[in-house]
Amino acid sequence: MNLRYSAAVSLIVALGGFLMGFDASVISGVVKFIEPQFDLSKIQLGWAVSCLTLTATLAMMLAGPVSDRFGRRTVLKCAAALYFISALGSAIAPNFIMLVLARMIGGIGVGASLIIAPMYIAEIAPPRLRGTMVSFNQLNIVLGISVAFFTNYLILQLGKSNADWATLLQFDAYNWRWMLGLEALPALLYFFLLFFVPRSPRWLAMNGLDDEAFEVMNKAVGEEEAKEQLVNIARSINSSKNKERISVKELFKPSLKLVLLIGIVIAITQQITGINSVFFYAPMIFEQTGIGTDASFSQAILVGLTNLVFTLFAIWLIDRVGRKPLLVFGLFGIVVSMFVLSASFGNATYQLSEKSISECSGFIEPSKLNEIENVVFQSDIEFNNALLASVGEQTFKEHQSEFIGKAISINPWLVLAGIIGFVASFAISIGPVMWVLFSELFPNRVRGLAISFVGLINSGISFIVQLAFPWEQMNLGNATTFLIYGIFGALGLVFVIVMLPETKGKSLEELEVILVKE
Repeated sequence: MNLRYSAAVSLIVALGGFLMGFDASVISGVVKFIEPQFDLSKIQLGWAVSCLTLTATLAMMLAGPVSDRFGRRTVLKCAAALYFISALGSAIAPNFIMLVLARMIGGIGVGASLIIAPMYIAEIAPPRLRGTMVSFNQLNIVLGISVAFFTNYLILQLGKSNADWATLLQFDAYNWRWMLGLEALPALLYFFLLFFVPRSPRWLAMNGLDDEAFEVMNKAVGEEEAKEQLVNIARSINSSKNKERISVKELFKPSLKLVLLIGIVIAITQQITGINSVFFYAPMIFEQTGIGTDASFSQAILVGLTNLVFTLFAIWLIDRVGRKPLLVFGLFGIVVSMFVLSASFGNATYQLSEKSISECSGFIEPSKLNEIENVVFQSDIEFNNALLASVGEQTFKEHQSEFIGKAISINPWLVLAGIIGFVASFAISIGPVMWVLFSELFPNRVRGLAISFVGLINSGISFIVQLAFPWEQMNLGNATTFLIYGIFGALGLVFVIVMLPETKGKSLEELEVILVKE
């Protein structure tokens, strides 16, 4: 009964991870539609995607102290409410600014749930099952990403349905609004389910509510273990009161130079190899191969499923083969995949024939394309610039994928293989392994501060990558963009091989001796 109770509570709390994953990646299906509707520049489009990460980063910095004051459950309820407000606000946004503001509200929920959900689960789970139960949250994040890709595709198909109810709900006219608004349903469910979740026993003990803390722990782990854990919690609380506050300056002491360098490089490498460009812009990338909107959305579902499956593999392998072998294998796969993508787009050619131009007559006067008829362009930059000059900015934004589909000569299956290979390599290595490393690398006295510091760097790089991707795609081209990601991955791979020690099977104290040079 105890195990069933703690597992049920943990699963409810982990729904915050699902909402986070859904909220972060649902935008991938939206970017195609909001760019022409709000007449966005590439930087504005990047901002619509990345603004969520910006406020999530700020929320991550504040979530811990706020939850110490008001309680973990209270913060999670607020996060659920913010998800709900963000979903509805995004769905009805009349302009770009309101869309960004609504997304930024959701970002606060993302940052809060990312920090507090695993914290709460760790505080209520039986010690022997803590790792498994905390992993519920990570799995839910990955599941949320996968479901967002699927629902985006489903809404796109419902927009073409002749069913009366689908027509009544206007899935065609308001497809991107439905994609964003759908999140309101699981957010509402999460909010009400949290009323069945008890307050965190550690937080109760921190605030002198020992009887209620014992009642919760008794349900979660049984009477004997509850008494033992509450004694340990009280000892930990008293010990932390006597500790000096660690300042950021402590991280930059010469003795921590190596371990901090490793943490920073791993944090940067995880994001600068382009994972969030793929998660947040997957349909846009696939459309650049000319396969069309429907196929690009369906292939995005494969990205989500690949991420889910290989994350499960990583959880299974991490304590069997070790952290460093997984990182080396995964980063090598990332580099190869990015070079495959770069070569695929680099070898692509673009040519609009007389026949293909006539097929565009439904949305453009064919005479406007006379100057580029039968001209062979060797890169997407050349083709896009020529097309933009011929048809104008608005038509270009609305129908770029159709023009590319009729002009491009490329192997779309090789691009799909590159993307799937990249996501699989990321999900089995640096995606989940980074957080395990962070929990092991840093000395006990600075661990919390150090993880926050490198986590902030990680989020900052993620924000920049998301913001810049549409601009890079338009101004540098797909081949150069993916080549840059591949080069950064190669540099990260060399660093891991040369500098990173294996942490598997070593105690935190052993690692401190290896990494901290007094």
